[in-house]
Amino acid sequence: MMQLINKIHDFFVLKISSVTIKQANMFTTLFIFVFTIIFAYLLIKENYSDYERALNEEQLTKSSIIDVEQQHEVKQKKLKTLLIKNTIAIATLAFILFTIMLGFHKILNMLLQRDMQAFLDFFKESAHNEQVLDPHAIFFKEFKVMVGYANNMVDTISEQKRTLKELNLGLEDKVKKKTAALEITNKNLLKEKQFSEEILKSQKEFLRYTVHETNTPLSVMLTSIELFVMKNGKDRQLSKIEAAAKNIFSIYDDLSYLVKKDQVEYPKIAIDIGAFLNSRLDFFDEVAELSRIRFDYVPHAKNLYVYMNETKLQRVVDNTITNAIKYTLANEMVYVALKQEGTFLDMSVGSKSKVIKDTEKIFDAYYREEESLEGFGIGLRLVRTICDEEGISIQLNSSDEQTTFTYRFKIMGE
Repeated sequence: MMQLINKIHDFFVLKISSVTIKQANMFTTLFIFVFTIIFAYLLIKENYSDYERALNEEQLTKSSIIDVEQQHEVKQKKLKTLLIKNTIAIATLAFILFTIMLGFHKILNMLLQRDMQAFLDFFKESAHNEQVLDPHAIFFKEFKVMVGYANNMVDTISEQKRTLKELNLGLEDKVKKKTAALEITNKNLLKEKQFSEEILKSQKEFLRYTVHETNTPLSVMLTSIELFVMKNGKDRQLSKIEAAAKNIFSIYDDLSYLVKKDQVEYPKIAIDIGAFLNSRLDFFDEVAELSRIRFDYVPHAKNLYVYMNETKLQRVVDNTITNAIKYTLANEMVYVALKQEGTFLDMSVGSKSKVIKDTEKIFDAYYREEESLEGFGIGLRLVRTICDEEGISIQLNSSDEQTTFTYRFKIMGE
């Protein structure tokens, strides 16, 4: 039962919550009309009962004078007359009551509709015009309170609109100024870019020309030193010159590779890495001896080949050897070894030197942990670039006892 009552309640709540004012007026008018009819019916019924009792009493008092039939006719006539009069009076009263109630309802409804229309017009116009609602034009007190809230809302929105408008104007001015400044900056940057490109182009041309022109005198110097040694034997001062020339020649090879690497194709060939490493150690022997350093290298018993470009391999080997000569402590050995690991070949170069603090950053361009030593800091960066291109892994271990660079090559034919 309670569930049925709840369902009926929910149904009427949903219906009433969505009813319009016009529908509410119709329902109210219908309710007053039905109530008036019920009221009139009850009054007529009650009066009919009263008159019927009165006539019965009168019949009892006059039964001795008039016979039964005459009494019955007289009673019926009187009853009908009285009933008609009372019915007309009650119906008239009910109609008057209904008219009065309907009139009051219409007046109140007209005032309500006027107030509602005022609010509708206000909200419709306030979306485009900043206008307020006159509280004296509203009849109901509750609506007057709403007028105050609505006018405050309009004032707040108007103030926010004015603030936003001023902010937009300020932003537009700032954007215009910023855009003009950016355009000037872009023009200056474009000029600077063109100037930098011209400088870079000039530097590349100068470097290319310098590298090209340096090759001949270096070759002449080294050849002349070799001829002098063959005729007259070794001379300490001449050995110093030879070592310095070989250092310059190594730097020249690095610069030559950097200049040409994007323009020249470097074909791969089969290289006996043991013989190649031995030749490069012989080349730097004078440089090591001048720095009071010796190489400890035992050639691998088996000839092992790698498939790689000779220039790239030379850059890896030469930079590793010169780096070892530069940082190895005096009167220490540089240990060079080749070790086969399955289908791979490990080439390691190790010596006693100062501990490398950052083993990753050491491969960055222009980075040097020992600022006091000579160099550009591009050698190991060049080695890392070539190893990444050729798929050669690098392992660097550094401790107080020894710092070792290990390169793992893929053995050709394995």
